[in-house]
Amino acid sequence: MGVTTGRTPPAAPARAAVRRPGTVRPAGRALAVFAAVRGAGVLVISAGAWWAGRDPVKVLGGSWDSFWYLSLAAHGYGRTQMWPASHSIQSDYAFFPLYPLLTHLLGGGPVAGLAVAWTAAAVAAAGVYRVGERLLGARAGVLLVALWASLPHAVVLTLGYTEPLLCALAAWALYALLRGRWMWAASLAVLAGLTRPTGIAVAAAVTLPALRELLRGDRRPAVWGAGLLAPAGWAAYVAAVGAHRHEVLGYFTVQRQWGSRFDFGAGTVRVVDRVLTGGTVTVPVAVAVAALAVAVLLAVLLLLDRAPLPLLVYCATLLVITVGGAGFFESKPRFLLPAFPLLLPLAAATARARPRTAVAVTAGLAGLSYGYGAYLLLMAKVPL
Repeated sequence: MGVTTGRTPPAAPARAAVRRPGTVRPAGRALAVFAAVRGAGVLVISAGAWWAGRDPVKVLGGSWDSFWYLSLAAHGYGRTQMWPASHSIQSDYAFFPLYPLLTHLLGGGPVAGLAVAWTAAAVAAAGVYRVGERLLGARAGVLLVALWASLPHAVVLTLGYTEPLLCALAAWALYALLRGRWMWAASLAVLAGLTRPTGIAVAAAVTLPALRELLRGDRRPAVWGAGLLAPAGWAAYVAAVGAHRHEVLGYFTVQRQWGSRFDFGAGTVRVVDRVLTGGTVTVPVAVAVAALAVAVLLAVLLLLDRAPLPLLVYCATLLVITVGGAGFFESKPRFLLPAFPLLLPLAAATARARPRTAVAVTAGLAGLSYGYGAYLLLMAKVPL
């Protein structure tokens, strides 16, 4: 794979770069690939929505969690739904504020939410490419973007959800760490911590490597300052919810009332056992089990390839949160969508293949992603 250490790789020998007029730089190629893959996905969803007599904008910008984000953008916090049959109390304090705030600043509504999400997705694609290029080269960087855009749950990158924004902040934070830009990475980690609960993974990717450097004797203010600053966004929101509820751990009470809690993987084990023993499961649950298995395998490969520590910490934190959390099992592949470094071993392998093979693999995965995305949004009766 070629990923060996967390140190900045030596600069390539200087040489005159001659680019023929009309050629596209690899970064532009990566963005074009992302736009083509996910743009085609939007067309598939839109066509399916029209065929079903539904408004494509509302399907893309107002489905499931998007409803809560739009409510926050329009009215702020304070909405609660109660479901006596399931003893569930759903409070909008479960949702972090950055994405609805940006949607509000653009005027609110599904179109504004999609504008934020689509812009963030493009920024994320550029960041994913930069990480892949730095570690594996330009060709693998483009393929990393293509593989990421073709994941089964990649439809979320074109919805009014927070994953595109978290992916953008995480990708550029990791890239900043690979370049030794500690304070840039910490600042992006603060914003990631205000985006989603799993934004804490970005903070961990800054703080733990900073701690390692401090233990090695690096006392630069940028290092220890970044380590302290990185979790501030996530901690500030959790503290704010606790203060509002007059309960120190009030945010986690909100999550439990939604049916989401950390049970150290007990719920995941039960679902996996049901799938393996032939129990009755839905298609999204079966896909989620397969996605978790593949993610764990890729994490092992990433570790064996000695990937840089920030990437390992980031992916490990996302995996622990996802596997160890109970509730909304069908959504687990979505929670792992920001863990794009897990795809580095696949991108490296694909980059070594013939171009025709790489295109065929990407096209095949993208086709499956379109079909599954349409199924989740237009047919499945489970939360995305």
